[in-house]
Amino acid sequence: MNKASINLAIDNTPFDTQKSIYEIQTESILELLEKAGLQTKDIDGIATNGVERFSSVGISEFLGITPQWSESSFLGGSSYLTFVKRAIEAIELGICNVVVVSYGSNQRSARSRSIGGVIESHTPQSKFEYSQGVLSPISLYSLVAQRAFFEWGINSEDLAEIAISARKYALLNENAFMYNSEELTVEEVIKSEIISSPLHKLDCCLVTDGGGAVLVTNDNISKSLNLPRIKVKGFSQLETHMSFSQMPNYLITGASKTSIDALSKAGMLLSDIDMLQVYDSFTITVLSTLVSMGVGEPREIIEKFKSGNFFINGELPINTSGGGLSYCHPGMLGLLLIIEGVKQLTGDLGDRQVKNNQTALIHGTGGVFSTHSSMVLERV
Repeated sequence: MNKASINLAIDNTPFDTQKSIYEIQTESILELLEKAGLQTKDIDGIATNGVERFSSVGISEFLGITPQWSESSFLGGSSYLTFVKRAIEAIELGICNVVVVSYGSNQRSARSRSIGGVIESHTPQSKFEYSQGVLSPISLYSLVAQRAFFEWGINSEDLAEIAISARKYALLNENAFMYNSEELTVEEVIKSEIISSPLHKLDCCLVTDGGGAVLVTNDNISKSLNLPRIKVKGFSQLETHMSFSQMPNYLITGASKTSIDALSKAGMLLSDIDMLQVYDSFTITVLSTLVSMGVGEPREIIEKFKSGNFFINGELPINTSGGGLSYCHPGMLGLLLIIEGVKQLTGDLGDRQVKNNQTALIHGTGGVFSTHSSMVLERV
């Protein structure tokens, strides 16, 4: 059987340049191929979504390729972890040999993102949950935050520590939207505009253009090209609900199962992981995910953000790019989480490089904690 690995990752963060989705994705793919020593004709597998109705078909035609394998399922922010795992499976089954997983969005320059979000009128949640003016998804995440305030005894000042940590990382990342800004304070976060109580503007992810691409090949090809090899040692995905009212637990999410499953399949414990890259659509997303993954109790986690335990070369670096809160959030962050994990495991990222790292745990979240994918990466 063929063996496969992730070899290279490129992020493309134009932020607001009036480029089309096709242009953003194509730039990422061509840069990735050039770096790898490959050409578009070498691609025989493609995975993407959010391009058009038939996303993988559209981008293939645009690139002038006819892939033997494609994937374009939509699972929100967890989609791209699933794409990478399925690409590895396709290669190991001999269906294809060189897969590009790519994403791009121009939501900022196209002004395609509304504060009310995407609400489909025919759905049960539209009729029973959004009919009272709920903003999707922020009002629903704000309900999770409110529940956390009640059950966990935390407050807005505590959540602000997560935004502060993200900004510190972004100041070390030249590709970050907030790279040329300044460090945040608790006061600045809690004095920023309330978007949906209790979440403030600085508790919310950015709205940017951006994207990137990841290369997955069989090991014979990666060795012949002298490319790095990052193995997916464990993977797990789970879908728990669509309607917010059907969420099994408003604080402990599906990450509790997928993270344990992925680590188990990798033969690892959380203590074996050198860094975490977790979805941060909102500050509460991070806290709920970390608690669900067993990183610690809520108050303990907040104190570790305060003390710098989650910063570079601390106990467990988290979201080292600056995340969706301060680096880039082009609609779906999942691929960029993988890209940061791969770049940390293969490259020299200067001041934000996690030293002596061998492993990473990536977690993608889609919907309102609706879909979950956890992936353990290891450098070989």
